[in-house]
Amino acid sequence: MSNTVISIENLSKAYRLGEFGTGTFYGDLKRWWARQRGKPDPYLKIGETDHGKRESETIWALKDVNFTVQQGEAVGIIGRNGAGKSTLLKILSQVTAPTCGVVNVKGRIASLLEVGTGFHPELTGRENIFLNGAIMGMTRTEVNRKFDEIVDFSGVEQFIDTPVKRYSSGMYVRLAFAVAAHLDPDILVLDEVLAVGDAEFQRKCLEKMADVANNGRTILFVSHNMSSVLHLCKRCVWIDHGVLKLEGLTQDVISNYYGKVNVDTSGLKVWEAGISNQGVNELKILSVSVFNAGNEITTNLTNRQPFTIEVNYRINESLSNCRVGILLSSEYGTFVLDTNDNDFDYSLDLRQPGDYVARCEIPGNLLNSGNYYLSINAGIPYVKSLAWIENIMLLHLEDFEIDKDRAVDKRNGFISPDKFKWQWSKVEHD
Repeated sequence: MSNTVISIENLSKAYRLGEFGTGTFYGDLKRWWARQRGKPDPYLKIGETDHGKRESETIWALKDVNFTVQQGEAVGIIGRNGAGKSTLLKILSQVTAPTCGVVNVKGRIASLLEVGTGFHPELTGRENIFLNGAIMGMTRTEVNRKFDEIVDFSGVEQFIDTPVKRYSSGMYVRLAFAVAAHLDPDILVLDEVLAVGDAEFQRKCLEKMADVANNGRTILFVSHNMSSVLHLCKRCVWIDHGVLKLEGLTQDVISNYYGKVNVDTSGLKVWEAGISNQGVNELKILSVSVFNAGNEITTNLTNRQPFTIEVNYRINESLSNCRVGILLSSEYGTFVLDTNDNDFDYSLDLRQPGDYVARCEIPGNLLNSGNYYLSINAGIPYVKSLAWIENIMLLHLEDFEIDKDRAVDKRNGFISPDKFKWQWSKVEHD
């Protein structure tokens, strides 16, 4: 017997933009007849242009998507905003129908596609728990058995008999996730559920999802938090402009996803006219350079030797308390290092108009080997962001073997110091 619980074959979904019709059958027929004769649209307003067959107003949210999901798998779905991820989950949850293609789902689905999916705002939290259970085909006895566990997990016991329209967004999503995860679905579909809620709630969600997957149930998890996807999912699907770009091991797919960004690897990035946030003229970033220990411009570095990052910028207006900094993040999107040219000194720092250079030396024996993305941040703390330029360069740090006669094992994590101070001794017993 096959363990496949979701099978998607040549799945496509099209949407049409703009006005669909005139509002009457006679008007639609008159418009159609005018187009057949090559005449202008009789219902165009003055100054509007006739778009003819309006083919350009059809967009494909998904196009020929194919993949399968096995029972007990936790599959991450990643991609940029508007890539088609949410559309895919809505089709699987039967919220919308595909334009063409086949979707086969085996088992009971619980979906959390946005805050409060399936909740009625006028009903209380208690009533919505039973309503959601009924929608999923569960009996009142089954919901009663899970009720206390759901309320305890959500943390909204004090407000369980209050209409959910009075809940905050955080309370809403806490209860919605608790219902979706605890009512024993065969397939749990989650779209950015961790985007709302505090750190403690996010940790509880990840632990619960891992527990659901370990109990043989299936999870589809959409998120922009690559650390969460990497933590939960062994397999990942990358969708780009409605097309399945890549599927495979989560680590490989995320690496390719970030590698798609046009990132400089030469070690020097120059903006002739300067670059900053939209509408900002006070400060412009002119160039960014990376130097190895030999003062050569390169992004190929060794983790046992220091390297330097240089930022050239121009100030066009006098600025007080200005900061220009660098950020390094892992290839999975986790921030590793954040520092600026006036760290933790919030005294008045007046910078007059002119060109400036800021250099930061990253010491050796600090970062582990691997790939790191360099971003630049400039601004006035708690007042205004002047420049945020993400993923400017990709830095590659290689292991440098001090002892050529033996291999140096790569340590886990992002830091790899030369030595920590350890002491050990044998405990003597009488």
